Amino acid sequence: MTEDDVLVRHDGGVAVLTLNRPASLNAWDMAMQDTVRRRFLEFAEDDRTKAVVITGAGDRAFCAGQDLAETQRFGPEHVDAWLDNFRSLYRAVLEIDKPVVAAINGVAAGSGYQLTLLCDVRVAHPGVRMGQTEVTSGIPSITGMYLTMGALGRSRTLELMMSGRLMEADELKEIGLVHHLVPQGDVLDTAVKVAGQLAEQPSVAIALTKQRYRDLITPGLWEAFEAARSIDRKAWASGQPQQVMRDFFATRKR
Repeated sequence: MTEDDVLVRHDGGVAVLTLNRPASLNAWDMAMQDTVRRRFLEFAEDDRTKAVVITGAGDRAFCAGQDLAETQRFGPEHVDAWLDNFRSLYRAVLEIDKPVVAAINGVAAGSGYQLTLLCDVRVAHPGVRMGQTEVTSGIPSITGMYLTMGALGRSRTLELMMSGRLMEADELKEIGLVHHLVPQGDVLDTAVKVAGQLAEQPSVAIALTKQRYRDLITPGLWEAFEAARSIDRKAWASGQPQQVMRDFFATRKR
């Protein structure tokens, strides 16, 4: 991972952060996650940044989630550091007192899907697919389950967690996970426009509203991270995630 894997530009008062690994569907490893975390901390302190848009490079993916090239080498001893890194990233995204808009320009899967749920508003296009695919890689869906349940309720959440399926754009709009469905070429511009409009709202009211939202969701989210520690250790101790990931890469080489 290099700093070029995370790009930042400013469009007026809107900071646009781009996950820039299009050849890997913008999948991320721990180093890339840490860079995103640091950028959000900078946005929080930067007076010229009134809102943030996060998107992915290319036209295939917003973020495909975890880079399996990293986790296929994991064992139970890696779980704590891995989860701590995610928790620090999620905290940085949630705790910024400025509007955050996801410009979803392709697939958002696993932790990439979770990232969209941490954003305040989601903009996508027909053809976008989103979902919690971790189970198909042998990884239990714990934090993704919590975030999805808060948005969709228990029954639909369990089906999504167990199937690992990706939801299509029409379903995403119908159930409210996507707020704006626009033509593909308009996703980023629309997201920047929406972010700019939110940035024009009274800043104290926005900050206090977001603070109350955090108060409501973060206790359960941090509990989910703690539960994931023991659950993910069991998963990696079984050897199944590693085998599923090895099989995935072996299939790609054929």
